[in-house]
Amino acid sequence: MSEINFENLLSSGAHFGHVTRKWHPSYEPFILMEKNGVHIINLEETLAGLKKAQGFLSGIVKKNGEVLFVGTKKQAKDIVQQEADRCGMFYVVERWLGGTLTNFSTIKKSIKRLQLLEKEGSNIYENLTKKEIQKLNRERVKLSDQHRGIKDMRRVPDVVIIVDANYESTAVQEALRLEIPVIAIIDTNTDPTMVSHVIPANDDSIRTIQLIISALTDTILSAQVKEADKTEDGGKSEVAIQPAVQNDDEDKDEELKADDTTEANQGIGDETKGSEEEISVEESSEDADNDLRNEVVVDEPPVDKEGPKEDHKSESD
Repeated sequence: MSEINFENLLSSGAHFGHVTRKWHPSYEPFILMEKNGVHIINLEETLAGLKKAQGFLSGIVKKNGEVLFVGTKKQAKDIVQQEADRCGMFYVVERWLGGTLTNFSTIKKSIKRLQLLEKEGSNIYENLTKKEIQKLNRERVKLSDQHRGIKDMRRVPDVVIIVDANYESTAVQEALRLEIPVIAIIDTNTDPTMVSHVIPANDDSIRTIQLIISALTDTILSAQVKEADKTEDGGKSEVAIQPAVQNDDEDKDEELKADDTTEANQGIGDETKGSEEEISVEESSEDADNDLRNEVVVDEPPVDKEGPKEDHKSESD
C-alpha cells in the first residue's frame, strides 16, 4: 500500500477549491489562501484528515464492519464502483433513493423483488402474455440499475464513504439520523460540520478522487488481510497442540517397550547367572574330588610300614 504524500496531492490538483463567492464560512480552517479569486485548500489538513479517516476505517473493518461507498456524480461513478468491487464492499453510483438507509426494510423488499425477477425458471413468468413479460423485464432492468451495488447488503452499513457531501446531501442526512459515521471528500462550498471525518480536497478532480478513494480502499484491504492472518495463526496453534499429545503417547509406548526389553534382559541375565553358578558348583565339585585323590596318595600307611619290617628281619638274620 503506497502512502499519499504532499507531492501526490499537489500534482493531482487537490488544492484547488471553488471561487471565493461560493465558499462556506465553516470551511475557513481548511483554507490556506486566496489566489486569483479561487480558494486554495491547505493540503496539510488534507493529509491529517486522511490519516484520521484511515485509522477509523481500519478499526471498523477489523471488527467485520461493512462499508458503503457513495458517488453518483459523473466524475466519481466509475472510480467508486471499481474501488468498491476491489475491496468487496457495497456502493451506490446511480441516483440515491430516498430512504436507502432510514427505510431499509422497504429497500430489502425491492431487492427481494429483483431477485425473484432474476431467478431462472421463476413461476412469475408462467401463463403471461408477451406484453406482460416485456413489462416485467423493464422492471427487472430498472431495479438492477438501482440496486446493483447493494443487492447483497443484509443490514445498514457501519460507515459511509461519500464523494462530495454537498452533492450527496440526502445520503449524509440519512446517515446522521441513524448515527452512522461518514467519511467524505469535501470542497470549499460544503459545510464540514455535518460530517464526522472530513477530508478537505477538490471533489471535482478525477485524479484527486482516484487518489483518495484508492487510499481508503487499500486501508480496507490491509485490515482484512491482518484479520485473516490472525485467524490462520490461531488455527495453527490449535493444530500444534495435537502432535504434542501424540508424542506423549508415543513416549509412553516407548517407555513400556523399554521396560519390556529391560525385563527380558534381566531374565537373560538371571539365566546366565544361574548357568554360571551351576558351572561354578561343578568346578568346585571337581576340585573337591582332586583334593580327595591327592590326600589318598599322600597318606599311604603300607609303604611306610613295609620299610621298617624289612630292616627288622635283616637284623634278626
